Amino acid sequence: MCQNIVSRSEIVGSFLRPEALKVARDAYQKGEISLSDLKKIEDQTITELVAKQKDVGLTYVSDGEFRRSYWHLDFFWGLNGVEHTVKEQGYLFHGEETRPDSAWLVDQIRYNPNHPVFEEFTFLTQLVDAKHIRQSIPAPAQLYAELVREDNAAKIDRYYADHEALYEDIIQAYRETILQLYALGCRHLKLDDCTWGFFVDTSYAEILNLDQSALDALQQVYLRLNNGAIADLPEDLIVTTHVCRGNYHSTWAMAGGYEPIGNTLLANEHVDAFFLEFDDERAGDFEPLRFLPEGKKVVLGLVTSKSGELEEKESIISRIHEASQYVPLEQIYLSPQCGFASTEEGNILTEEAQWQKIQLINDITETVWGQTSK
Repeated sequence: MCQNIVSRSEIVGSFLRPEALKVARDAYQKGEISLSDLKKIEDQTITELVAKQKDVGLTYVSDGEFRRSYWHLDFFWGLNGVEHTVKEQGYLFHGEETRPDSAWLVDQIRYNPNHPVFEEFTFLTQLVDAKHIRQSIPAPAQLYAELVREDNAAKIDRYYADHEALYEDIIQAYRETILQLYALGCRHLKLDDCTWGFFVDTSYAEILNLDQSALDALQQVYLRLNNGAIADLPEDLIVTTHVCRGNYHSTWAMAGGYEPIGNTLLANEHVDAFFLEFDDERAGDFEPLRFLPEGKKVVLGLVTSKSGELEEKESIISRIHEASQYVPLEQIYLSPQCGFASTEEGNILTEEAQWQKIQLINDITETVWGQTSK
């Protein structure tokens, strides 16, 4: 297995969309330019983004999710058997409602050899060595959560007699997708996952009308889906996960510490490292890090991506040392709490502030560990 699982200075993956890309996407949606024209702008802006990531010294780079509208839905729509749908209401965030797009079944779920994620990855290999690309996709548990959401769930009964078969098809479609990414050269894969926020925020249990027994059972379903998809993969494929409480236009969806999911997610999901958000009081304290198995790496999301206000360097360093009471310092890494643009709307900060945040992370890792890349 590759030793350099994560670098001291990390990113979650998404970046603010440049103005040229916003203009081009709007023009495409209005029918003013072709898909080919849009892709040229995507290629150009991604090329510029990768160069910028290299300039600031990032070990692992991404395409900023510039070809996606959403961090998760675009991937779901690329699977056979899953299609785009629009609901009456979007997700309710703190003070804002998301766009109402969703995903539901139109057939049984199958691997798609023409999934757009393969184009995302192969284009990046023209710009940077594949070993320096971290490809992000939504977690299998996230797909299941979307499919059982409200009236989406009615579609499941048309194609599956029971959820056991659905679980297996999700796992299989993901495994084949991951193995194809591996064949294309991918060696660093990150699963982005908001599902665990349902268990840390008590209000969601009330909304979903689930008692503790049902919540515990659902945690096991999510764990089974995620672990099943990444079981028995090639030894040199690094798999990490990012756990989020919602990131939409600088708003959030869920609040609560990691304690309720510590013994399930942190102790038993078979990833090489956890990207965990810890940028404010909504994430709770560091004590749940005690659930991490010996040697497991954790990337602390201590620098917020939701605001352009720059954190105090010494404050972040103090929090790193606080976390080291539960996880050895050599197993701790640093990143923003989430991406800067989980959807194409982006968070409310400037591109300049975005890069200042990353430079701050570099400065902190240099101070704490004497390095930024290992």
